[in-house]
Amino acid sequence: MPIIHIDNKPYEVKDGKNLLEAVLSLGFNLPYFCWHPALGSVGACRQCAVKAFRDEQDTKGRLVMACMEPVRDNMRISIADSDAAGFRKHVIGWLMTNHPHDCAVCDEGGSCHLQDMTVMTGHNYRDYHFTKRTYNNQYLGPFLNHEMNRCIQCYRCVRFYKDFAGGKDLDVFAAHNHVYFGRQQDGTLESEFSGNLAEICPTGVFTDKTLKQHYTRKWDLTTAPSICQGCGLGCNIIAGERYGSLRQITNRYNGDVNGYFLCDRGRYGYEFVNSKERITEPLVRHYPGDAANGQPVLHHVRNRMKAGKVIGIGSPRASLESNYALKELVGAEHFYLGISENDHELVSLMLKILQQGPVRAATMQEAAAADAVLILGEDLTNTAPMLALSVRQAVRRIPVQEVVSSIHMPAWQDAAVREAVQESKGPLFILNVLETKLDELAAGAYHTAPDNIARIGFAVSHLLSGQVPEVTGMSDEGKAAAQKIAAALKAAKNPLIIAGYSSCNEAVIKAAANVAWALKEQGIDAMLSFTVPECNSMGLEMLGGHRLDSAIDEVMNGNAATVIILENDLYRRMDQHTANHFFDHCKDVILLDHLFNATAERANILLPAATFAEADGTLVSNEGRAQRFLQVFTAAGSMQESWRWLLQIATLNGHPVLQHLTHLDDIVVAIQQRYPVFTGIESLTPPADFRMAGQKIPRETHRYSGRTAMQANLHVSEPKPPEDEDTALSFTMEGYRGEPPSSVIPFFWAPGWNSVQSVNKYQVETGGPLHGGNPGKRLIEPKVNAQTKFYMEAPQPFLPLSGHLLLVPVYHIFGSEELSVHTPGIAERMPAPYIMLHSEDARRFQVTEGHLLYFTDKGHQYALPVIINDKLQKGAAGIPVGLPHMQVAEAPQLVKI
Repeated sequence: MPIIHIDNKPYEVKDGKNLLEAVLSLGFNLPYFCWHPALGSVGACRQCAVKAFRDEQDTKGRLVMACMEPVRDNMRISIADSDAAGFRKHVIGWLMTNHPHDCAVCDEGGSCHLQDMTVMTGHNYRDYHFTKRTYNNQYLGPFLNHEMNRCIQCYRCVRFYKDFAGGKDLDVFAAHNHVYFGRQQDGTLESEFSGNLAEICPTGVFTDKTLKQHYTRKWDLTTAPSICQGCGLGCNIIAGERYGSLRQITNRYNGDVNGYFLCDRGRYGYEFVNSKERITEPLVRHYPGDAANGQPVLHHVRNRMKAGKVIGIGSPRASLESNYALKELVGAEHFYLGISENDHELVSLMLKILQQGPVRAATMQEAAAADAVLILGEDLTNTAPMLALSVRQAVRRIPVQEVVSSIHMPAWQDAAVREAVQESKGPLFILNVLETKLDELAAGAYHTAPDNIARIGFAVSHLLSGQVPEVTGMSDEGKAAAQKIAAALKAAKNPLIIAGYSSCNEAVIKAAANVAWALKEQGIDAMLSFTVPECNSMGLEMLGGHRLDSAIDEVMNGNAATVIILENDLYRRMDQHTANHFFDHCKDVILLDHLFNATAERANILLPAATFAEADGTLVSNEGRAQRFLQVFTAAGSMQESWRWLLQIATLNGHPVLQHLTHLDDIVVAIQQRYPVFTGIESLTPPADFRMAGQKIPRETHRYSGRTAMQANLHVSEPKPPEDEDTALSFTMEGYRGEPPSSVIPFFWAPGWNSVQSVNKYQVETGGPLHGGNPGKRLIEPKVNAQTKFYMEAPQPFLPLSGHLLLVPVYHIFGSEELSVHTPGIAERMPAPYIMLHSEDARRFQVTEGHLLYFTDKGHQYALPVIINDKLQKGAAGIPVGLPHMQVAEAPQLVKI
């Protein structure tokens, strides 16, 4: 490793880095703007100047930009040199020439990278006393504010939005000395990752509009480490609260998972926590006599449970602890997975493949390092957005590596590398029902029915391994696609195969496994990545339970008197007709949930469950990574964690196991003892009695203010802060001021680094893992020396059936997820209900764009406006999934038109 000398002291640094990365990794403070660990270097701001010397005898030296200078052995530099310091001070003076004096009203004030760097350079007074250059701001949609006058032209926004995330509608416009970053005209930013601009921007040009609506300073937020609830990828987030409501979600760096970024659904879909539809107090209804006798609600629950057989229905959006508590309470033989038959079949198959197969489940960062990608039946941008962002980086990275090795250019030289690479892309192949946003990057994109997608996958695995039988009856186009894909995968070293739930087709999952296993058989280090429907779908499947259909049979046959439903709207798991019959036959329904929904309307007893922001718990992501989320504030009223409600019910009933459990640590240990597959989850976060220098870890920064004033409208005395008996965190600003363990970092802050850029102080090296390792524990690893047993039966080709359509699900990042739709900004971005047809099918059924198509399924008549899309397979119809108040027939299935 190279040795560099900084102000005459030797330091060992990692080879292949630029000087700025090396200096920051060593813990030095060196100002910068345009550079970002995920974006590389362009040398646009000239802020990171240092003095470089030829050797020990060189006393004059020369100024260099640290972000553009590769580290070399025996390099000698000075950060403190007066020329370098003076240059940096002058540069920030130039950058601040037209910057407004509006820190007091800027949403970024107090957590601003520009403020930090200004102080770091010693720029105290402004020398410019004339009229400042001004711009008009733009409306950019419900998520971001735009204040162009604060811009310092660092170019980070367009580099992330266009180059990194693939957005098309944000650009830089310039004339003379005027540089403008925005859209060609006002309008909502189209990228699903636009919210990252609020963290990428080092000033207050792009700020979080949802936070501004709450008018809260970031340092006045109570924050805690958490896990995104928006999909099954398990992105790490920091949740911020004030005055008893959730105010903001920001990124929490995890070098194995989401890195520096979040998708917009994860960042902005949190408003359901503050919804007026929250269930805030217990409710007992349909029993006037019981409700009037003044009994506590848990006594009503106990009475209902004594009335006959009790069954429990779990949930893929509830924590592992809550699902375990319900399963123990009712007994394993009476616990049912609260997911549809399709979801259960698919997720259980994925779990089996990952547990028993020889191929590793890829982390998102490993996915970004793949050198060939095959996607089977997934529109990742809408089902697993951050995985789509990883695929974008993989496709760009492959030609970059080739350029770097051929012309000896460092990969961090972003502008030069992009110029050399031009439009070159790595091998990406997509087989999906519809076009996707990633199609523009693909070497091949094929659109066909799910069964045909599986057949091409089986054909690829046959070309890779003779153990898989040949797929007969393939079209010429299908054969050519299979040959092209197989050749690209065979030439790769670390290929990635992606499939998941959105095609609702087991054969697609099996085809993905076959391809990965065939590559592994060839000695190629292949990876698999499966998408799952919800934040704890994998954890629920690992816990185990009976099918939901069996619970329906139990109730319909009169074998169950009481049903306890955990954080689940069963009207999303079955069609309305079946759900109505199910609830009509239930004698008692006890629901634990956050929001009033269709299931809540049918419940006899409602218990208000805390959301992720008010609860502690564990989720298992699609790769099998167990991660802990910690409450950011205590819930109001009677709301509490579902597992706490269930423990209290168990204690009242004298349950032999659960009645002895009280706190989070207790239930985590019990899960491990009962289910060895979860061994190690007790180490996800330190136990509740963990202390650093005898102190808890504060959820509030040392600059937190207004503790008395917060409740002044109620009482002039300062209220006692709540006690947290479940974690090592406190609900105050008092506590240990050093760096906490990586899994319980409630906020990123370091002396002189008040902005999110302070994360570099928590990393082993800049852009690397956090000190102590990245949070989470993988519970699923490939089976070493597993004997590969390929799936042998490819499905029959899809053929359109006269008078019928195959309904196929279509997912939307804004609208398909259950909870985020309660956010006004997300709701604004949702599509209206529709049915999508190929133009030939539209003619066949005599409808045109915008006209209603009528069909009947299970006694229900549907009428949906038609959208024409000739990318869709003839004979298939796309149905949007999950949109509120839209009851549609189950997909996939054939329906008669």
